[in-house]
Amino acid sequence: MPKILSIETSTTVCSVALTVDGNSLASQKLFLEKSHSTLLTVVIEQIMKQVGMEMTELDAVAVSKGPGSYTGLRIGVSTAKGLCYALDKPLIAVNTLLVMANEVNQQNHSQALLCPMIDARRMEVYTALYDGELNELEKTSAKILEENSFDETLNQKQVLFFGNGADKFMALKNGEANAVFIDNITPSAWSVGLLANQAFLKGDFEDVAYFEPFYLKDFVATKPKKVL
Repeated sequence: MPKILSIETSTTVCSVALTVDGNSLASQKLFLEKSHSTLLTVVIEQIMKQVGMEMTELDAVAVSKGPGSYTGLRIGVSTAKGLCYALDKPLIAVNTLLVMANEVNQQNHSQALLCPMIDARRMEVYTALYDGELNELEKTSAKILEENSFDETLNQKQVLFFGNGADKFMALKNGEANAVFIDNITPSAWSVGLLANQAFLKGDFEDVAYFEPFYLKDFVATKPKKVL
């Protein structure tokens, strides 16, 4: 019965969950921008206190590895690695897009294809395509959305689009019968925990010393706005 603390910080939403044997005992999600660095450890402490468990009782720490926000991923992964070092526990990392697909798939009774999208600015998104068994049909990539994007797939199958990058694709696919858009889906730590439980049973762990987030694209710094 693996006890896994899961961390998800790949977008503006910060979440933490504790799962035991694949069942979520407690989870918390903060919809506060730029809260990761100040509140992540606080939420972790609250979760552990809520379930009455000591950190030393954990069997592993899991983290959403990306793609997503450069800063958010860096904070989440560094926190997870720090806990693994301090507690001498294994690290599990899960693709963020798979985390989102897994969450939506809990209610995917139609067996439609799953297409999570994370906003990568302008008309670009981080995306992948999964079937109802969470098999990867299209690998994770940074895709510039156009009117004919996913046309070949949509001609054959219904596709569920979701995530904070899906809105701009909805504007291009308005009226497309096989394109279904789901609102308010953000990566959740409890979904990280469900996938991490499977990885734990397989012994699929990361090298804590060398593991890095899956940024997908190089970080591009922006100049701060001038104060008038």
